[in-house]
Amino acid sequence: MEDIAAEAGVSHRTFNNYFSSKGEAIAARHFDRAVQIAEELRSRPDGEPLWEAITNAVFARFALGMQEAERPADERWIAGVKLMTQHPEHRGEFLKAHTAALDALAAAVAERTGTDADRDLYPHLVAGAVGAAILAAIHLWLHGDAPAPFEELLRDALGQVAAGLPTP
Repeated sequence: MEDIAAEAGVSHRTFNNYFSSKGEAIAARHFDRAVQIAEELRSRPDGEPLWEAITNAVFARFALGMQEAERPADERWIAGVKLMTQHPEHRGEFLKAHTAALDALAAAVAERTGTDADRDLYPHLVAGAVGAAILAAIHLWLHGDAPAPFEELLRDALGQVAAGLPTP
């Protein structure tokens, strides 16, 4: 945690005011991006079909941190994601952030669709599907022999979910 605080240019004490652990600090980026996707979904035009609006919201938020497809990815981001997936002590923080992020997205989907996030299954299913698509694209890109740049994998994943996951 001392190294993270030093890299961020803050004291260890300041770091502890915001995060209780290294895992929480790493997971914060995932959570922040997911909450921004929910906020972006709320700002999409009312007449835009739901899955088109979701895809546009996801790409509006990922585009802020996404690099050109041909350039190497940000090594610190890759290292952070790999850290979250390789070390059990960090997985819990990632799962907490992911669950909170899905709740935020489900609330935005509920508002958009006129459903109730506290009573209806639909907004949670949509949020879960979006979260799974994002995680699947990240996983393939980081750990597989990715056949395409991240942006293409993510667009394909969201497209397959929007299409009802047809058999390949």
